[in-house]
This record gives sequence, C-alpha cells and structure tokens, in this order.
Amino acid sequence: MIKIVPMQEEHIDGVLAVEEATFSIPWTRKDFEREVKENAMAIYFVAMDGEKVVGYAGMWHVITEGHITNVGVLQEYRRQGIGDLLMENLERVALEREMIGITLEVRINNEPAQRLYYKYGFRAEGIRKNYYADTHEDAVIMWKYYPIYEDYEEHCNKG
Repeated sequence: MIKIVPMQEEHIDGVLAVEEATFSIPWTRKDFEREVKENAMAIYFVAMDGEKVVGYAGMWHVITEGHITNVGVLQEYRRQGIGDLLMENLERVALEREMIGITLEVRINNEPAQRLYYKYGFRAEGIRKNYYADTHEDAVIMWKYYPIYEDYEEHCNKG
C-alpha cells in the first residue's frame, strides 16, 4: 500500500532515484538538501511503498501562490494513482494556507503530465519559449485558481 508522507532528509536518496529516472535534467542531492533543510517556502511529499520512495512532489509557497517545482513517479509505479495522491496533498496544503492558486510549467509534449494537471482543474495560460535547456522545448504555463479567487485577476485589474 502506498503512503504519502512529508519529505524528510532520509528520503533524499530515494527522491534522487526517482528524479534521475524521470527527468532529463535532474536536480542534484544539494538541490534537495537545500529544499529540505533551508528553503522555508518548500513543501514536499514522498510516496512510499514500504521503505521505498516511488514518487515525490514539491511546491514552493511564494507569497500568495503555490509554484509546483517537481512531480515524479517511478515508471513501474505510474498509472496507479500515485500522481493523484501527491497532487491532492499539495492542493490540501495550498488550501490550508489560503493560496490564491497553484502554477507550474510542463513540457509542451508531456501529455501524460498535462492530463494529470487538467484533471485537477489546471488551465494552460501561456508558453515559455525554449524553457528547457536540454532540448529548447517550450513549456506550457498552467494555473489553477481556487474558487474564492476566481475573480482575482479581474479584481486586480480594476482601477
């Protein structure tokens, strides 16, 4: 049975294994150590199958917004709802902290990830040209605003 828990320093080896298996430009051990030990904005969860890290997701709480940094699940554990569990935990924290919404960037050709985000109510709101250094692939900027803040942009543009 998969259990979702807050990421701790002892999870970093497992998170690195997921990171390196998932992303073409993986974050380093130092990156994750900094997230866990120093970054007060960082919110990370890991998906555990017993003692094994099989997925993880992270988000930064920046002022009034959540910025998803990474979501990764080992290939052999995909399509089992683990991404859903991780996203639900990030969203729970965003709502608890009264964020106006969550944003992320995703490779323009990463259709499985985009399907997951659309499923959770994210919308494509822009493109970052040549965002990924390895392939110069564009990124889709996606946002999910929370219902009480649906008119936030309209409210800010009044005046």
